[in-house]
Amino acid sequence: MADDLAPLASLSLTHVHYDPTDRISYLCAWLALIPQGLCVMYATLIWSTREIEIALLFAGQLACEALNFALKRLIKEERPRRMNGKGYGMPSSHAQFVAYFAVSIALFLLLRHQPPHPRVLRRNHTPMSLLERAAWSAVGLGMAAAVAWSRVYLKYHTEKQVLVGCVAGTVSALGWFVITTVIRRSGWLAWALELPIAKFFRVRDLVVEEDLCQAGWEKWDDKMTALKASQKQKQKHK
Repeated sequence: MADDLAPLASLSLTHVHYDPTDRISYLCAWLALIPQGLCVMYATLIWSTREIEIALLFAGQLACEALNFALKRLIKEERPRRMNGKGYGMPSSHAQFVAYFAVSIALFLLLRHQPPHPRVLRRNHTPMSLLERAAWSAVGLGMAAAVAWSRVYLKYHTEKQVLVGCVAGTVSALGWFVITTVIRRSGWLAWALELPIAKFFRVRDLVVEEDLCQAGWEKWDDKMTALKASQKQKQKHK
């Protein structure tokens, strides 16, 4: 009977406090789940595409989280008084997480991604222009800003804690971009991709020059073209 009366705990990973009478608070509760959704996205894309660039991005994300873990225990600043959440609040892990992601995506799209010129058609696919890549970067940064603001609105963090989280995430993204650039230019990445284990898992490095929509599209287009040609041949023989 003693075991039946033991208090239950909440899985804080997805547990969000919000005001049910406030629609904005309800929206902020959903925004708080974006980091979890991004982790699912990371795992899905890494497994389905085997792109080393996405794996490197996720590795930097994990390093950013480790930095946040260390900073919280070094600074030891409490959360706002009205908040019942556990753990320290400085810096905001949500703000740091999304800031790293958004800045990293912007750096990739604007600096590292080198698609063919938009006027060059590649099998019914037109690469994104610089303006389009800038627009998607702005969308990512806007998403990060919304998540960071939601942490203050829900009173999980103070403005200072969120600001420091955004700065930490931005610095982490810039630092990791420099590190991965050095790894690429030094030839270490090309060497790693030639290792037997990389070939076994079919790891590739194509997304720098082509987007994920293009990967596999030409093979599919060839298959459909051949199928249509075969159907026309059958119709002629009837």
